[in-house]
Amino acid sequence: MKVTPLGIEGAWLIEAPVYPDNRGAFREWFVSDLSENSELPKFEVKQGNTSISAKGVIRGIHYSMAEDGQSKLVTCTFGSILDAVVDLREDSKTFGKSVIMELDSYNGRSVFISSGLGHGFQALEENVAVTYLLDKRYEPSKEFGINPLDANLAITWNKMPVIISEKDRQAPDFSSLTQFGKK
Repeated sequence: MKVTPLGIEGAWLIEAPVYPDNRGAFREWFVSDLSENSELPKFEVKQGNTSISAKGVIRGIHYSMAEDGQSKLVTCTFGSILDAVVDLREDSKTFGKSVIMELDSYNGRSVFISSGLGHGFQALEENVAVTYLLDKRYEPSKEFGINPLDANLAITWNKMPVIISEKDRQAPDFSSLTQFGKK
């Protein structure tokens, strides 16, 4: 697996080989000792999740205020997405910066997202499946969001009809985070 920094400290693109044949394709997207052979921090899986989304759905930008933070490893297991990472650490030199990349079920890409970073994605086709591993269990009282359409984030989502949950639509803008601290 190839590990490449994404321009935000704590975010890496992980590329694994994909083996297509007449049956479809196979790829290994996670190995427990990946951090031993790269610059990734130690990552012990505590929870795994999968979401299925309709075309145009934007989920996020979400972040956790769990004790000691929460890191995640994200991949697209069916379909394709635009994946976005935002630096929410006020003491970081890339604070407020976002990066976006395409992940799909055939390109062998995954994204490692360290604690202190926000994450979201947009489904580019119907029935997209996104699978992610967490190093902390989900705690609803410690999970927050930023409006993914906030222009201050400078995320260029795909131009298509967008579907967003009411919770994400009502999430505060990035400037609220910087004025009042993280919720």
